[in-house]
This record gives sequence, C-alpha cells and structure tokens, in this order.
Amino acid sequence: MAVSPPVCDFGWKAPGFRLPATDGRILSLADVAGPKGTLVMFICNHCPYVLAVLDRIERDATELQAMGIGVAAICSNDATTHPDDSFENMARMAQERGFTFPYLHDEDQSVARAYGAACTPDFFGFNAAVELQYRGRLDASGRNPAPPDARRDLYEAMRQVAETGHGPRDQVPSMGCSIKWKAA
Repeated sequence: MAVSPPVCDFGWKAPGFRLPATDGRILSLADVAGPKGTLVMFICNHCPYVLAVLDRIERDATELQAMGIGVAAICSNDATTHPDDSFENMARMAQERGFTFPYLHDEDQSVARAYGAACTPDFFGFNAAVELQYRGRLDASGRNPAPPDARRDLYEAMRQVAETGHGPRDQVPSMGCSIKWKAA
C-alpha cells in the first residue's frame, strides 16, 4: 500500500543517532552531516518505489555530496517479516551498487520513530544547522521511469538549502511503501 509522509515541518531539529553501517563502522548524525546540509533517506532493499528510483537517488546523492551535503540512507524495516531488508542483504546491495553514502541499519526502529518516517523512500533534507528544510519527493515519476526532462525536486531543493540554508516553501510529499514495523 502506498503511503505519503506529512509535509515539511520547517526548522524541526534532526534527532541524533548512532547506527551500524554496512561497511562495519558505527556512524552518528554528526559523522554523516555535511558542511552545507544533510540528507537522511529512509530506504530499503525490497520496496518497488525505492528500486524504481535507486539510480536517480545514487546520482543525486553523488552530486549533492560534491556540493557539501552529507548523505546517509537508513533501513528500518523489520527483517523478520521482510528478509530482503536484513543487514546482510543491505551490505550486499551497498557493495554491489557502489553506494557513495553510508547505508545504516536501524534494527530497533528507534530512529525511524524519532524521525516520524512513514515510507520508503522518505527524504529528510536539513540545513547546516540540522534544521529540516525539505521533506518531499525525489521527482514526479513515482515508481515509473522518469522522462529526461523531469524536474529533480530533491536535488533542486537540497541545492537551494546548500546555497541559502532554506528549502523551497512548495513541496510535494514522497510516496512509497510503508515502513515495515515490528509487531508490538
């Protein structure tokens, strides 16, 4: 079932975290933050929405990192019910695809809850003061192939954040599969 997150709560401060990365490190928010902002993405291995746009996520992450935006991806899904999202499979995907950003495992789902993550993909774009400035979509394509002239909503918003410290006022929410929460 497709889910959309709420609109951007401008100025909301990013909660800290310390999570294992697929490369064996333990990373905090401060470790992944960039001098001009930070993009925290909730993704997973199995979601058709994520898989359809992963090439574009990788392209945008690489270009944003070159601008001084720190980028990290977090998988918070319950790997018991969704084994494709296990830490081992996350590590395999990160290595096979050559992620330029850390892929972090939120096994107890505390970070997803602290951020209010709703779906995969769910994008949180922060300025240099780690204040939320973007919570929107990657682009208008959803899980369809993007036309060559598709506006790169996430990239353009984060470029604006890098340059001005502020995100665009008009944002369209992302859409994707719901976070796979563990049974209570």
